[in-house]
Amino acid sequence: MDWKLKKKYKSQLEKERGYVKKVWGTYNTVCLAYPNYYRVGMANLGFQTVYKIFNDRPSFLCERLFLTAPEDDAESVSGAAEMVSLEGQKQIAEFDILAFSISFENDYPNILKIMAQAGLPLLAAERSEHHPLIIGGGIAPTLNPEPLSDFFDLFLLGESELVLPEFTSAFEEARRKKLSRGQFLSDSQKNIKAVYVPSLYNVNYSNDGKIKSVKPVEKQLPDKIEINSDVDINSFNTREVISAPRAEMEEMYLVELNRGCAHYCRFCAAAYIYHPARFRKWEEIKKSIKQGLTEKKKIGLVGTAVCEHPDLIKILEYIKDNEAQAGISSLRIDSISEKVVSMLKETGVETVALAPEAGSQKMRDMLRKGIKEQDIVRAAEILIGNEINKIRLYFMVGLPGETEKDIDAIIELTKKIQHTALKYTQGKKKFRTITLSINQFIPKAHTPLQWCPLANTEDVAKKIKKIVNAFRQDKQVRVIHDVPKWNYVQALLSLGDRRVGKILIAVQKNNGNWKKALKEVNINPEFYVYRRKSLEEILPWDIFELGISKKALAADYKKVFGGARCQ
Repeated sequence: MDWKLKKKYKSQLEKERGYVKKVWGTYNTVCLAYPNYYRVGMANLGFQTVYKIFNDRPSFLCERLFLTAPEDDAESVSGAAEMVSLEGQKQIAEFDILAFSISFENDYPNILKIMAQAGLPLLAAERSEHHPLIIGGGIAPTLNPEPLSDFFDLFLLGESELVLPEFTSAFEEARRKKLSRGQFLSDSQKNIKAVYVPSLYNVNYSNDGKIKSVKPVEKQLPDKIEINSDVDINSFNTREVISAPRAEMEEMYLVELNRGCAHYCRFCAAAYIYHPARFRKWEEIKKSIKQGLTEKKKIGLVGTAVCEHPDLIKILEYIKDNEAQAGISSLRIDSISEKVVSMLKETGVETVALAPEAGSQKMRDMLRKGIKEQDIVRAAEILIGNEINKIRLYFMVGLPGETEKDIDAIIELTKKIQHTALKYTQGKKKFRTITLSINQFIPKAHTPLQWCPLANTEDVAKKIKKIVNAFRQDKQVRVIHDVPKWNYVQALLSLGDRRVGKILIAVQKNNGNWKKALKEVNINPEFYVYRRKSLEEILPWDIFELGISKKALAADYKKVFGGARCQ
């Protein structure tokens, strides 16, 4: 292999702590790929957890692979840079399994890019027994794997701690029995919950383009794929496995506190996919923090409802008593207290994120946020009163039923928080910044808003511009936002069916040029993105059961919109 790349990987490994290097021989070998750059993948606890689960199996060897870094792109195109694993610098074709950990829909094109650079046929139907088995998992395919279905042999959906040990045992057994790939896939679909083999299900379409039926190719196969996420999170610790230089949040040792959320905001996929809400016990968290303190002096607390952990004060006190710092992503507004914020300040937290999500009460009620304006202002008062002088506010635009008044409400609420900050800091330490993070609402599968279309991206761009212009001259308020055209792509990949895979192939063929790809393929993307769906139609992801029924989601949808469709 290229000596420059080998030197680069060796240098990278020398700076890491915690990676596993097994000697190649009799192992079942897995190349675990994250379809983005090293710095992004190594900040992902799910990716690190899968790495640990595979390598904890005595008969498995797992090495990592990432998207080629930008500085290496020229070498890759010319063929000088090889697509090889980090630990052993092995070609992908040498592995038994190529496993993708997938968190974000916009990373889907990178999956095909990695496969193409490795010289693998993109379509599962075109691969043979001598090719690696290609499997995928993560939150994005668990919500809706269909746009990727033509490329993967098998998906492991839901929480990896449940399904991976069973899969690895089945794979070992299949290798001992020398089963064919087809037989192994069929057996896995029949015997392992949360396994999905796309080739074993036929999708039929009506003349209007909607799905007519999804049926297994054999009677013995399940009609529905049951994905049970009710794993006991106290039976294991989810924490940083590898401390990696140059990774995002590299200064923090990441520790998971909880999964799921009891509030079930209507837009939030995490609440539904990780149903029910679960909190890890203090004793288990303490073990993780204790381990983390041997590595770093800052502990990143991870979870969907961190501030609602019953032992959060105890956790923060333990970090403080060990003269370490805490890191926290965001706080639920109605759970903020003087004691919690005071402890955060004492553990070195300088910036806190709040998620009002909408400026008006009408929109917050539609989203089921369960908070009022006075709750938001009170939370800001507590933060500023405890000298947390940098606040980030998360808002969404393009919500169903949104009007210009709702955009104005975002501006007004931000100004009210700013005025509150100035009042509380008058004559004291100067208040520093409010960062507005503006994101477009993307409908997600398995949520009550899954039937809603994406708002027109041109209209959303105008709304974002209005917010930006409102604070253009204000040095204390900084506005950051996503790019509407990529929201269109994300919605397409979030809401699409198998036919969207043809678009992904065209994107790969055209080196990431979406505009050109969409012109080449005879598929109307607006059918998936801008079309209002009926409650009666079959959705691409209806075959998957995540614990909350489609009937229950539809009933909640009707609470918001009545007999009308979301606008």
